[in-house]
Amino acid sequence: MCLGNLGYAVTAYRAQGITTDTAHVLVEPTSTRETFYVAMTRGRHSNHAYVTLDRADDHAQPHPGDDPHATARSVLYGVLQHSGAELSAHETIVAEQEQWGSIAQLAAEYETIAAAAQHDRWATLVRGSGLTEEQAESAIESDAFGPLAAELRRAEANHHNIEALLPRLVAARGFGDADDIAAVLHHRVERATARPAGSGRTRKPARLIAGLIPQAHGIIDAEMRAALDEREELIEARADAVLDGALTESVPWTKALGAQPNDRRRAATWRKSARVVAAYRDRYRVIDDAPLGAPPESVAQKIDAARARSALTQATEVAGTRAGRSGPRPVEHRSLGRSL
Repeated sequence: MCLGNLGYAVTAYRAQGITTDTAHVLVEPTSTRETFYVAMTRGRHSNHAYVTLDRADDHAQPHPGDDPHATARSVLYGVLQHSGAELSAHETIVAEQEQWGSIAQLAAEYETIAAAAQHDRWATLVRGSGLTEEQAESAIESDAFGPLAAELRRAEANHHNIEALLPRLVAARGFGDADDIAAVLHHRVERATARPAGSGRTRKPARLIAGLIPQAHGIIDAEMRAALDEREELIEARADAVLDGALTESVPWTKALGAQPNDRRRAATWRKSARVVAAYRDRYRVIDDAPLGAPPESVAQKIDAARARSALTQATEVAGTRAGRSGPRPVEHRSLGRSL
């Protein structure tokens, strides 16, 4: 973490005892809350924080711990949770378990593994979609191929036949004026699959882990499949643990869920919905008393927030109480008309 003032910059450690009129602080994900406090209290009149989201080495390969949906807010939350003070052995174990066992971590691992495991499948699909060889390779090599792959996984989780869909979307309109074919395809798939396949009684529920994360299908590699299955089980177990812990401690946000019904079937429906809210809070590190915390920032979080909002509404309806207005209001976004 560095602190700058006009023409010079110093580290937060060297900044102790120094005061300036205006302080500008560069915050990295690895910063501790102690150094952050020092850096953000140096300016007499104002203190500004600039949060780093990109990795230091642009050429480094992504690893399962990367969070592609990191925002300035989530990085700052992590910094505030990262103490540089020495912890006892027990505190260290608990902190490590919370970090590596959270849905935020497990979901990032799942999505990174899924992207690697499905890469060849999506590449083959793009090559056989009706694009020219040059167009197909351009799309696969594009930075937008990752988001396109994630969109294809989401569409498949909503029971769309992507093998039939993608060629139709390619044939619907040309790409003569397209700067990035992968980005254009991503937009077309997103619009075409805004609603889940089927309608009425034929509509199947989306295949989501903990009600949020689209499952990855069509994985041939046995090790990749095992790694994904393991993380899916851990995410589901974590959602249960977060909800049970919150209910046991009567954490304020659980009041918005209403009381769990006595009827067995209604209680199961209530719990399934409540788990989604708990999973959302854990994935996005929500610590507010409001069930869904602050308004979402990224597109991915907006989608998950809509799912969690729907689950919260269902939980309160099953509990026989009216859904509260705490937390962010539903976000109007063209990608939010998806299966919740």
